[in-house]
Amino acid sequence: MAETNKKRTRPIIIGLSFIAAIVLFVWGYNFLRSKDLFNKETVYYASYSKVNGLIKANPVVINGLRVGQVKDVYFNPDMSGNIMVSIILSTDFPVPNNSIARIFSSDLMGSKAIELILGDSKEVLREGDTLATSVEEGLMAEVNAQVQPIKKKAEDLMASIDTLVTAFQMIFNESARENIKESFQNIELTFSNLQRTTSNIDTLVVEESTRISTILTNLDSLTTALNQNKDNIRNIIANFEIISDSLAKSEIPGTFARANQTLDDMQTILEKVNNGEGTLGMLMHSDSLYLELNRSATALDSLLNDIRKNPKRYVKFSLF
Repeated sequence: MAETNKKRTRPIIIGLSFIAAIVLFVWGYNFLRSKDLFNKETVYYASYSKVNGLIKANPVVINGLRVGQVKDVYFNPDMSGNIMVSIILSTDFPVPNNSIARIFSSDLMGSKAIELILGDSKEVLREGDTLATSVEEGLMAEVNAQVQPIKKKAEDLMASIDTLVTAFQMIFNESARENIKESFQNIELTFSNLQRTTSNIDTLVVEESTRISTILTNLDSLTTALNQNKDNIRNIIANFEIISDSLAKSEIPGTFARANQTLDDMQTILEKVNNGEGTLGMLMHSDSLYLELNRSATALDSLLNDIRKNPKRYVKFSLF
């Protein structure tokens, strides 16, 4: 009986094993073809001018999280040379229709992956839609971009060094060396003159030390005298203050005003004299008045002489 049961279960086990082998074969085949039989998959497309080594089964990530993989990479049938990439997403996360599928390097070895940079559109992609694309520059391009400024600076530095060397060559030619030699000789002569001048000053100070001492003593005596007479100096300053206050309170402005008026009157008189007005002006500007006065003086002098000579002609004395 037991032998009969074993004979019956053996084909069942063989059948189940065969079925399990077929299932594993189908699953493995689809896995190798980047298909997942147990999860719902959504297929999208992207068109690139170059893929920089992207191949099947490369990961697809959103914000660093793997959400799918590359299903296939092939040339666009329109013969444009563009490369079509089919993407399988194993998530039901909604992807805005203005999202970008960017190819980037996922590690230092240069392995490629696709990052979905989510857009801000309210509409989501439908299965079979084509995404906008971009390609990250390769490691060599990034290195070149970083090295280019350094290269430019190095070239500028070499040009500066070349200019400096040329300048040194121009400076240290035969004529320039002679000029530099003469300049150093002049500097040496200048220092020698300074040394002699310093020596002369030292000698002068030694010789005139007595006079300097006397001057300092006189200055000390003057300072002492000023200190002893500071009260008198203070009184003198106070007296000057009193005098300045008195002058400030006096009628100096009025006096100056009257003096100015007097000067104006004198100016008016002088102008009249210069214009020949008045007796003095006529005397200065007219000869006739001078001549008349001269004749009158001559006649008067003759009269006086005649009176001295003949007094009886003019004076009569009578006693009775």
